[in-house]
Amino acid sequence: MSGERRKFKRATAQERKEALILATLELVAEKGVRGATVRDIAERADVTQGLIRHYFSSKEDLMTAAYEHHMVFISDLTFAPVAGMAGTARARLAGFVEASLLPPVVEPTAVALWAGFLNKVQQDPQMRQIHQRTYDYFRDKLGELIAAALDEAGVPVDAARLHHLAVACNAVIDGLWMEGGALPEAFEEGELPTIGLESVGAILGLNLQHKAEQP
Repeated sequence: MSGERRKFKRATAQERKEALILATLELVAEKGVRGATVRDIAERADVTQGLIRHYFSSKEDLMTAAYEHHMVFISDLTFAPVAGMAGTARARLAGFVEASLLPPVVEPTAVALWAGFLNKVQQDPQMRQIHQRTYDYFRDKLGELIAAALDEAGVPVDAARLHHLAVACNAVIDGLWMEGGALPEAFEEGELPTIGLESVGAILGLNLQHKAEQP
């Protein structure tokens, strides 16, 4: 018999909550919000249903926490590649567009989650607030990249115009993201980011496909 016993690591409260949230997201992607029952979530997370009630007051509370976790994760994942990126403002904007339209941001599970939560977002005020908050954050961060690229190119833009440009560019990226995740086999490798760079560049009047060139 081995003389050393395996050490047991007790999960922290935060680790347990995160395990429940991740199990919830997996099941919502597979079965939708209604199909993700408390029993199934407990089984997927390998905990008792009582533990779920210990951390979340209701299934709705757990779904809200899971949705917020997913939205923040996707936003952070998208902006991470340009956070410390050197080079021109145009290069950073182009890098963001590319990151938005490539794995791991573009993938079927993320779109399945978006579709699974959509009806809940329309009906639940708290989830709608989360959606609005994360949308505003994403759009405004994109707006900062756009403003810097236009300023670098000597193109004046006021706040109202910048808002419209950010909304339009965000809509293009969202649409391509959705189609790329829902129908990944419909696009050749690199096609989505190429279309994104062309489309966002056309809206802004900038050439985003030659990032290395000076404006």
